[in-house]
Amino acid sequence: MATNKQTLFVLSLVIFWYSSNIGVLLLNKFLLSNYGFRFPIFLTMCHMSACAILSYFSIVVFKVVPLQMLKSRSQFFKISTLSLVFCGSVVGGNVSLRYLAVSFNQAVGATTPFFTALFAYLMTLKREAWVTYAALIPVVAGVVIASGGEPDFHLFGFIMCISATAARAFKSVLQGILLSSEGEKLNSMNLLLYMSPIAVLALLPVALIMEPNVWDVTIALGRDHRFMWLLLLLNSVMAYSANLLNFLVTKHTSALTLQVLGNAKGAVAVVISILLFRNPVTVIGIGGYTITVLGVIAYGETKRRYR
Repeated sequence: MATNKQTLFVLSLVIFWYSSNIGVLLLNKFLLSNYGFRFPIFLTMCHMSACAILSYFSIVVFKVVPLQMLKSRSQFFKISTLSLVFCGSVVGGNVSLRYLAVSFNQAVGATTPFFTALFAYLMTLKREAWVTYAALIPVVAGVVIASGGEPDFHLFGFIMCISATAARAFKSVLQGILLSSEGEKLNSMNLLLYMSPIAVLALLPVALIMEPNVWDVTIALGRDHRFMWLLLLLNSVMAYSANLLNFLVTKHTSALTLQVLGNAKGAVAVVISILLFRNPVTVIGIGGYTITVLGVIAYGETKRRYR
């Protein structure tokens, strides 16, 4: 009976995790491309504001996880650095959604393991087995093929998407270096609690300079579309819930299960986005994405075996 309850609980977590991750991705695309809300920096700031407020209530008020206090000025500066890199990755991803289909965006995003392995080698000289590096060849080759077969390919959008993917990988490697000592390690929810307010402070002046008419347009959209504010609020809350549920799924499943679920999540997002946005896809594009996903699976498996 207890086992059935645990299975049902984990299954519910996975469903909500999928819903939050895919939901925020599709809502980002809808707002930025289909709704006339062309402000990716301000949208990212909304996400970070929701993460800051909801993280505080989750950790400090409801004690979902124990609060981990910062212990030094050095630790604060390290977290600030991570926050800025994190900002860059999220903004880049949101900017790319203005120009690229979600399906192609996900294909490019699947190359994260390639950049992680590259930065790990360049920054820490950490080497993997040659078989592990060989598995990365189809990861990159698949995106090259998918790019050639993408009907709505946009160079600037592609550059922003690749940059966001590289920044995401860079952040994970940098986090392992900066917060390597036992006294400075933070779980992902406490790290988000400290990173998100820093991100808001960093994004606010950038949004005001680069998106100067954001307030006027947002208020006008709110008048013309009665669900505008609701969509923006829902989108921001889902951005936080995606982080919370990722933490909970990681806590209650194994690393291998998480890897399999993560690969499947990308494929589900691609299928749903094609059905919703009706963006044209080609056999070459689908083939390229499939090769990338298979490469990611092979990379994860070889890394696990040769660790």
